[in-house]
Amino acid sequence: MNEDLRIIISGGGTGGHIFPAVSIANAIKAKHPNAKILFVGAEGRMEMQRVPAAGYEIKGLPIKGFDRAHKLKNFKVLFKLWKSLRMARQIIKDFKPQVAVGVGGYASGATLYECAKMGIPCLIQEQNSYAGVTNKLLSKRVAKICVAYEGMERFFPANKIIMTGNPVRQNVLKTNLSIEEARKSFGLDPNKKTILLVGGSLGARTINRSVIEHLNLIHDSEVQFIWQTGKYYYQKISDSMKGKELPNLKVMDFISDMGAAYKAADLIISRAGASSISEFQIIGKPVILIPSPNVAEDHQTKNAMALVNKQAAIYVKDAEAPDTLLPLALKVIADDSKLKSLSENVKKMGLKNSADIIADEVLKLIK
Repeated sequence: MNEDLRIIISGGGTGGHIFPAVSIANAIKAKHPNAKILFVGAEGRMEMQRVPAAGYEIKGLPIKGFDRAHKLKNFKVLFKLWKSLRMARQIIKDFKPQVAVGVGGYASGATLYECAKMGIPCLIQEQNSYAGVTNKLLSKRVAKICVAYEGMERFFPANKIIMTGNPVRQNVLKTNLSIEEARKSFGLDPNKKTILLVGGSLGARTINRSVIEHLNLIHDSEVQFIWQTGKYYYQKISDSMKGKELPNLKVMDFISDMGAAYKAADLIISRAGASSISEFQIIGKPVILIPSPNVAEDHQTKNAMALVNKQAAIYVKDAEAPDTLLPLALKVIADDSKLKSLSENVKKMGLKNSADIIADEVLKLIK
């Protein structure tokens, strides 16, 4: 294959789109170091910082989603869509890609639509068990669709679907620490059972409430906790906990070494984003999922239920979590057979080397 490969990767908006996109780019680069990869994202979204930080060039489009609550504002949205399509067309003409990859998000819709119109082969990667609007619209125009869940034929043409799983952050898999060393790295007892609570950034609110309202249970427990509050909530939580003696509770705004946190944990409490779930499947950790209700088409609940239906996770409804989450977690972590069963079942669902498999499918599309 010609070493002068030129590939566009488009999408973003959330970490759940950006992590897989960067992982796919890294896998392509590992196979073809001279490949030229250009990202196309949406102006003002997190990909405009995260992608350059990962070492890749990115172009931004002014595209935005439709405002369903204020329909008159959509005249401006339509103008931005028209402008984004024109800009995407020019980016494609200038860069001359041989293949395009879409990972979801508004920018990928405009970019892959224009690529397909110009005869450039396209591949999309759908992270969730319930397909996003952009990928559903693109599915008729692309050559291949990489998915992470069974039953995606209800959204996409069956003959285009390839089961690949979701690429995961390699740093969460590659830790040389033992369980005891991982716990010590957080200043915790190396021999005590440990629960990891991780809610993302703004999505941490319900999980944080669930902890704050049950500090007495944590205080009286023999279990220890690693609690990522999210930077937005950290200061308020720290202030509210001044004077409280809880040596078995490690409170952090952000965990930089998530590989060590996963290794330290006997049980994880998390939202049900596709990327996080894929990580749990690969490492085989028991998990309680609290799907965020503030996502498009309630896709986190559908992600969670795909695991729950295979006895691979426990589901707690967001509205019920402040009352029930902590008592349930303490009950589960005390049940060794339950932990073992959850771990075995979730690991069966994991698909390894997803980024490599997707990269190979991308390269096959280059004629």
